[in-house]
Amino acid sequence: MKYFRSLRFRIMLMLVLIGIIPTIAASWLITQSYRERAVSIRISNVKNQCDVITRSIISEEYLTGEGQSDVIDNQLSMLSNIFSGRLLIIDSSFRVVKDTYDLDTGRTSVSREVISCFETGSSATFYDNRNAYIEFTVPIMETDGQRILGVLIASVSTNEIQQTARHLENQGIFVVVMVSIFVLVGGFFLANLLVKPFTKVTRAIEDVTDGYEDKAISVPTYIETEQITDAFNQMLSRVRALDNSRQEFVSNVSHELKTPLTSMKVLADSLNGQENVPIELYQEFMSDITQEIDRENNIITDLLTMVRMDRKAAEMNFEEREIGELLEQVMKRLRPIADKRGIELIMDPYQPVLAEVDMTKLSLAFSNLIENGIKYNVDEGYVRVSLKNDNKYFYVSVADGGLGIPEDQIEHIFERFYRGDKSHSTTIEGTGLGLAITRSAIVLHRGIVKVSSKVGAGTTFMVRIPLVHEE
Repeated sequence: MKYFRSLRFRIMLMLVLIGIIPTIAASWLITQSYRERAVSIRISNVKNQCDVITRSIISEEYLTGEGQSDVIDNQLSMLSNIFSGRLLIIDSSFRVVKDTYDLDTGRTSVSREVISCFETGSSATFYDNRNAYIEFTVPIMETDGQRILGVLIASVSTNEIQQTARHLENQGIFVVVMVSIFVLVGGFFLANLLVKPFTKVTRAIEDVTDGYEDKAISVPTYIETEQITDAFNQMLSRVRALDNSRQEFVSNVSHELKTPLTSMKVLADSLNGQENVPIELYQEFMSDITQEIDRENNIITDLLTMVRMDRKAAEMNFEEREIGELLEQVMKRLRPIADKRGIELIMDPYQPVLAEVDMTKLSLAFSNLIENGIKYNVDEGYVRVSLKNDNKYFYVSVADGGLGIPEDQIEHIFERFYRGDKSHSTTIEGTGLGLAITRSAIVLHRGIVKVSSKVGAGTTFMVRIPLVHEE
């Protein structure tokens, strides 16, 4: 069953359809054309001979005289011999005057064809393909055409036509068989030749899959194989990048989770290694341990958030919300953090914007962007939020006048656990998952997020999300 779905089988089937079926059709058409043409010529010839005989019968007064004429008898005998047929002459009283087979001479013939010929005065032709004969009914009329004196019936064989047609059919079958053999054999080799590059692609992919090859594959035989290999190489590059990202992610997670644990162990060992520890030192160490526990908890919380973000959009809870109000709620929640450093949170005037969003996930995304604007800012700085929309999307911009992001780091800021400038990563709290969570939330809304930044001049995040969610 698998073979019938293969490209090789389909190529051979196409060749059969192109080669064998037209040959069969051509053979059948040739045979049918010959049979129809030969019968048509036979009818025309016999009809002409019958017309000649009927004129001779009138001129020889064969029916009005004694009924004897060597000329008529010779003509009838010659026509009978030439066409392997039988001729009968019937007079107006339905009596058979002449039968070239001498079987019905003197008898009465009242067949339907004879009666119809006397009534209509017209000729009739009947071809019996199964029994291989043609029958003609020709009226014998006076010269003035006023009276029908009799009827000439001619039955001629078409056996030689049928034999020739069968010979053509046999020849056609032979040609079809030879063409079939040629097409099948040639098609087999041609199919193998055409499929060979695809087999190479399959083997190359299997080698890469099995781990025997670690480089890009190339089979440029056809445009199609080149496109397949290019697509596979792109997919392979992405898989390798994802694998590297996964390894780096696991390494970063291990490091981030291990660091607080290491600090707590050091603090605990310090306490355990000392006797009569002063209460002040004990409280200080326990406070540090509590901070490390909070840090560990924040990392785990962000990791769980990332896991939820990685799930399918089927878990999204879309509802129509006013985006401006959502942004104001986020800013209200973060304003105490900004006030500690004298950072002003500014919301530009906006027109009401209704959109279908997941309130929880989108609030988290905007909260991360605004909180980042506060964290990576200068004291007494600002974070400006603006909201706009058109007939299809709404746009949110979060701009700050803070530290800015070096150009070579911009493309990495949405990676998990990426912390940007190392000189600030130890002084600014965070897990390095905020922007990764933000992008995931925006992507789940079928939106995009872009960033522009300049060191020392601040950073601007621009978000675009559809007003109406479409599956």
